[in-house]
Amino acid sequence: MAAKSGSILPIVSKVYCSPCEVVLAVRRRPNVANGGGFAVADSSQRVVFRVDGCGILGKKEELILRDGDENPLLLIRRKDGIVEAVSLTRQWKGYSYDFLGSHKLVFTLKEPNSCFSTKNPIRISMESKECSNYGYFEVRGDFPGRSCSIVNSRGDVIALIGVKKEVQKVMASRDLYHVEIKAGIDQAFVFGVIAVLDYIYDGSTRC
Repeated sequence: MAAKSGSILPIVSKVYCSPCEVVLAVRRRPNVANGGGFAVADSSQRVVFRVDGCGILGKKEELILRDGDENPLLLIRRKDGIVEAVSLTRQWKGYSYDFLGSHKLVFTLKEPNSCFSTKNPIRISMESKECSNYGYFEVRGDFPGRSCSIVNSRGDVIALIGVKKEVQKVMASRDLYHVEIKAGIDQAFVFGVIAVLDYIYDGSTRC
């Protein structure tokens, strides 16, 4: 059973659940190295999240989401594929860190069979007992074109990814875009999902 829209949905931590809707900006890091990742800033230009890609970590198919103080929040790894029908489906596993530095599986994202197709939704399953009543989430729309949403199993939109018109005139949408996150939604979880989408489609996190 999915949690009702508008309720608090802590997945990584309730610290990242705002009582108000927020709009955050995502900017790719300068291409100092391939796989450098991206940074997320609020309206005051304060960095609130960072994603380290393989260019920083030195490991392929592994990502780390950090808060603005560089503390690790999520370790995200691509796992070996599973056979479904006649196709091979790869999975991404997101692990949260506890205060001792141990990892706990939080979510699993099924990678689409083709990165050239955005017609089919991408399913994200909750793995922790604390989130078992949230149901599942899906990414719908065109992430490479910066026109997509993350919805819960009831179909309610929890986050919107897009590009403001003034940005489109001066910069490529892949370098700067905005994410609108609804009240009560765990922002760290949302950017953990976006980190995987970036790796699959864009490669600012991929070597």
